[in-house]
Amino acid sequence: MRTPHNDQLSEPDRAGRRGQHVPERRCVITGEVSPAERLVRLALGPDGGIAPDVLGKAPGRGAWIGVNRADLDAARARGKLKGGLARALQDGDFTIPDDLGARIEAQLQRATLDRLGLESRSGTLISGNDKIEQAARRGQVRLLLHASDAGEDGRKKLAQAWRVGQDDEGSGREGLVLPVDRSTLSMALGRENAVHLAILDARAADRVLAHLSRWQFFTGWSRDAANRVSAKDSRPAGPGEMSTDPDVLGPDADAI
Repeated sequence: MRTPHNDQLSEPDRAGRRGQHVPERRCVITGEVSPAERLVRLALGPDGGIAPDVLGKAPGRGAWIGVNRADLDAARARGKLKGGLARALQDGDFTIPDDLGARIEAQLQRATLDRLGLESRSGTLISGNDKIEQAARRGQVRLLLHASDAGEDGRKKLAQAWRVGQDDEGSGREGLVLPVDRSTLSMALGRENAVHLAILDARAADRVLAHLSRWQFFTGWSRDAANRVSAKDSRPAGPGEMSTDPDVLGPDADAI
């Protein structure tokens, strides 16, 4: 798949280019194999319930999905999700909650906001128009982010400063519009009026994008379209896409 010129590469993409091993898993709904960081793990709990495990840390058996929320809901309604999970888990004695999609979306949002909070506390994330513009013009910004209700003029001004600092004028490079507004961002970061954010470290940008890309894809919030949407525009449809360099995966990739 194409990576738009104004997108950053995720950690799986960059790792693939560096020749590092990229763990991959197979989606139990589509059968497609993708880097694990692009998928969502579903864990089988001790009570027999299926629960999202977006950080991949829950003990026990699990399986993976690589579809957006609309496709997940459709697969659940048709029984395709249950059949895929049964094959991957080699067990059909489990229950799938009716609000699984909502639970996944909430976890993906929380994981992304928590990641931003950690980067803020470690000093790799800054906010504030003036600070970001100065850092951008100095070539220090690795990732530019905006709240969903950020003004178009402010976004364009900072994007222009970013392009100047990267010696990338005329490229169309822009920041990414997040699926949450400034009040949600401010609460997550413990800052007032967090509208625009900038990541100053390449590895920190990778870490943020690894969470953000899954969240945006699952909700159908298109990264490429979001770059152009203003606060008054309607929410764009369609999944976000990222390029990958997949390796061949063995037959045991369905569940771990």
